[in-house]
Amino acid sequence: MWLIISGLLVGGMLGFVMQRTRFCLTGGFRDMYVQKNNKMFYALLIAITIQGIGLWILSLFNIVQLPYESFSVIGTIIGSFVFGIGIILAGGCATGTWYRAGEGLIGSWIALGMYALFAAITKAGVLKPFLDKMNSVTVVNSNVSQVTGIPYWLLILVLGLITLFCVRKELTKPKPKFAVPTLKPKFTGVRHLFFEKKYHPFMAAVAIGLIALIAWPVSISTGRNYGLGITTPSAHLLQFLVNGDTKLLDWGVYLVLGIFIGSYIAARGSREFKWRLPDKITIRNSAIGGAFMGIGASLAGGCSIGNGLVSTATMNAQGWLSLLFMILGTWFMSYFLFVKPMRQNKKVSVKPQTA
Repeated sequence: MWLIISGLLVGGMLGFVMQRTRFCLTGGFRDMYVQKNNKMFYALLIAITIQGIGLWILSLFNIVQLPYESFSVIGTIIGSFVFGIGIILAGGCATGTWYRAGEGLIGSWIALGMYALFAAITKAGVLKPFLDKMNSVTVVNSNVSQVTGIPYWLLILVLGLITLFCVRKELTKPKPKFAVPTLKPKFTGVRHLFFEKKYHPFMAAVAIGLIALIAWPVSISTGRNYGLGITTPSAHLLQFLVNGDTKLLDWGVYLVLGIFIGSYIAARGSREFKWRLPDKITIRNSAIGGAFMGIGASLAGGCSIGNGLVSTATMNAQGWLSLLFMILGTWFMSYFLFVKPMRQNKKVSVKPQTA
């Protein structure tokens, strides 16, 4: 029972916070290139740093034993790049797809289904031999501290200083001079606080970093030595629905179900839930993006949460390498979906008209 309750509770908190704060790594990575806006990336650094500091303290008291496994450099690079392409097409990363499905977005349901399907196909289906082959080449140690000889606490300290510098730089930027119109609150009191109040991405990052930290000891108490994770649980959920094997229902499966439930509660409470049917192009992109996400995350050994948020906090080389090429993948796809069309439109608009 604790397995079910704790997974749903942690997932519910994560889904609720992400839905209410619109914490979206896909949009953040895209905006770094398209709009030259690094705010969401800095928010991710905050969440990683908070989790990392907490893990260092928990490891000192032997509450958490940080897991490190060897990994394929080539597999991680290719998989992360493909995953980055996929999340732009799908309009959300793995976690974003789960919480947006809870808002009623049919496109996210399509992307989520394809993501889980192709993750299962890659991890346990016809693509598993390809995955095994990729995982057998260019295999290296993932423990940055062990490889470099730099203590874990010192790596976290350096990360913390970099994060502080980035946050200070962002917060001291001159604010735009134009006034943003404010709307009269629909709710009051506690309901306004939970379902209407707008939160800065940095505040959202603090909450998400703490939830990611809590996930470790809670997950460990159920026999699963890891924190937040989305790809394998999503694949396990689909496999369970197909073959009914209850052994697949670990803490991670209830975590992702909790994300969906938490998002649904947040969307209902804020009156943002609405069934929305996308157009044909969005349906196509969601399906292709979801497939790319499933294959890419399986090859890379994690998604934007498993690698980009969790493994990075443990100073795992795979996490940081994956985060880099995930971002590059989003920039690559953003060029074709956003930058190139904008440039073409500008050329058309300045072209002189002839009588």
